[in-house]
Amino acid sequence: MNKKIILPFIIFIDFLFILYGVSEISISYKEAVVLYKSQDFLSYVVQFSTYIFGENDYALRGPFILMHLLSIILLYIISGYYLKSELDRLYSVIIFVLLPGVASSALVVTSSGLAIFFTLLFIYLFEEKKKYLYYPLIICLLIVDNSFFILYLALFSYGVYKNDKNLYILSAVLFIISLYLFGFSAGGRPQTYFLDTLAMYAVIFSPLLFLYFFYTLYRTLFKFKKTIIWFISFTALILSLIMSFRERISIVDFAPFVVISTPLIVLNFLNSYRVRLLKYRLPYKIALIITSLFLILNFLFTYFNKYLYLYDTNPQKHFAKKYHIVKELATRLKEIGINSVQCEDKKLALRLKFYQISGGDKYYLSTRQSGDLYKKVTISYISKPIKTYYVSKLHK
Repeated sequence: MNKKIILPFIIFIDFLFILYGVSEISISYKEAVVLYKSQDFLSYVVQFSTYIFGENDYALRGPFILMHLLSIILLYIISGYYLKSELDRLYSVIIFVLLPGVASSALVVTSSGLAIFFTLLFIYLFEEKKKYLYYPLIICLLIVDNSFFILYLALFSYGVYKNDKNLYILSAVLFIISLYLFGFSAGGRPQTYFLDTLAMYAVIFSPLLFLYFFYTLYRTLFKFKKTIIWFISFTALILSLIMSFRERISIVDFAPFVVISTPLIVLNFLNSYRVRLLKYRLPYKIALIITSLFLILNFLFTYFNKYLYLYDTNPQKHFAKKYHIVKELATRLKEIGINSVQCEDKKLALRLKFYQISGGDKYYLSTRQSGDLYKKVTISYISKPIKTYYVSKLHK
């Protein structure tokens, strides 16, 4: 295959997976809150998209899909500053696309997709111009969210490392302003969540790749030239681990700044692989095959996780349950002629609103049978019952 068409092919295949993924998930309660109740940049993005294209899953997630695809292109360009060959750059892109955390950022309404895109955009402008630009950093502060304090802290460290007075002063000022505007959680009872944080990173990367990511950062710290990507990823990882000794962190704030490190991972691996004679490369080939299999498997779980219900003895503990059921429930309610219903669960009511099931005073929806039963609605995946709802008539 011509190398020039591999990148468009990767993007196209990834786009098909994303379209399938969107068709399989429902709006979560947190996403419904962002759409209907929040007033921040993230909510304005989804409100504008659904206003233009209507309230449907593709309009809700469209902006994040677009930013995800643009992020792939940006990462490919940025990889060119670190990796020599076209094939190496494509390896970096493939790993980036397969990362479960990156795939999720395209499907779910969170600030992760925004943070990945704007961080990669800043790095691209930095590498292209060979100097930092003020306006992307200020834009990130004004329109995104508190997670960019991590970027400012990383750039402060990079400025000190490069003895760039302007950069570390600007970064320090933006860091302080970010903390002032968005705050910093340090209250509550101290409790360690260090192992939980490591587990979340293992999910975001896949276990073996996370170990190699950690090794890459460690090895670069002592042996190689430290780039701006290294400073960003290293700062995010170390800060998250330190904070997790005291409190449960929001991994969404830190993950975008570590998943951009794939060019460094590829660079470190290929340098170690290529300097060895052919007869000594077997362990690296085995490690690559095993890591790739785990990465692909985790990627597939991101999109085909409903099949896990077949082997789950307790469907209510499915890891993606909060993104399931509601779309199918709304469809079943419409099929039996119900377009408005009063819900026992107010969070469920907000989610149903997105699928044009409004509040009403004629029917009552509950997970428990009560009153004058009208219909019993069971939601099943792959012929396995997942949850049952009872629709009762309300008497005025």
